[in-house]
Amino acid sequence: MTSLAPASFGAALQAARDAAGAQHYPQATLYVVATPIGNLADITLRALHVLQTVDAVACEDTRHTQSLLRAYGIERTSAQLLALHQHNEAEAAQSVIARLANGERVAYVSDAGTPGVSDPGARLVAAVREAGYRVLPLPGASSVTTLVGAAGLVAAGDAGSAFVFAGFLPSKAGERDAAVLELADEPRSVVLLEAPHRIEALARALATLGDRQITVGRELTKQFEEIATVTAAALPDWFAASRDRTRGEFALVLHPKPAATDDGVEGERVLRLLLAELPLKSAVRVAAEISGAPRNALYDAALRMREEPND
Repeated sequence: MTSLAPASFGAALQAARDAAGAQHYPQATLYVVATPIGNLADITLRALHVLQTVDAVACEDTRHTQSLLRAYGIERTSAQLLALHQHNEAEAAQSVIARLANGERVAYVSDAGTPGVSDPGARLVAAVREAGYRVLPLPGASSVTTLVGAAGLVAAGDAGSAFVFAGFLPSKAGERDAAVLELADEPRSVVLLEAPHRIEALARALATLGDRQITVGRELTKQFEEIATVTAAALPDWFAASRDRTRGEFALVLHPKPAATDDGVEGERVLRLLLAELPLKSAVRVAAEISGAPRNALYDAALRMREEPND
């Protein structure tokens, strides 16, 4: 975790108390707190206030979280920091629940970003809810939405700007190649994450997608942040152009699958046949699936066809 420049957060702590202190923070509640993915200044005022207020902080790495809190001027004893990570999440969740049963407020943070999104936290939340205690989320930084917002995703037809989150693909080559093959047929955008020691292998696997565009986000929000959009086929060469490009943490967005080209003639031909047998909306939907033509254009064509005089 690094910020772009050294900073004092004393004023931010006071602003957090002023802005969020009057709100109600119920006891016996788990607070799921998003933390910065790189730039320390991306913390929210409400997160700062809650991290000062709670009785304990459960975290993926106690040393990392202790450093993060101290960077903001927040001091916590080692007894107030609870280790909860992917290897002990089920057992550690019971320790959190025991504290909630005593009326304590407990925050949970992962190493960076929003807990439960490709990070530990989901099992904890499920266990806390199952035990009957409240979970209160504090939104904030996420590499997923950060890169999606910078990718300029535009899709034809009904896919719009929809995306799916696939996270880390399998590390074994055969399983990874099979996962990429499935992505080839996904019409929506797909968000992936990858570690530096596997990024070149992922790039080679994705290269099989040819002209499909990919936006790469490296070291998002940090000093050496880099964002680039290239074709899948060109991705291995993009990484090979500079060794620095294989360093850091990565998020990638596979752009929407281009709509099948259609000059309108085939789509309208199919539509005309379907209108004789199906209701208008059903005919439009099926014609779009068969021809690849935009559904909105087919709908307008269907309305025109209905107004045509019968011979």
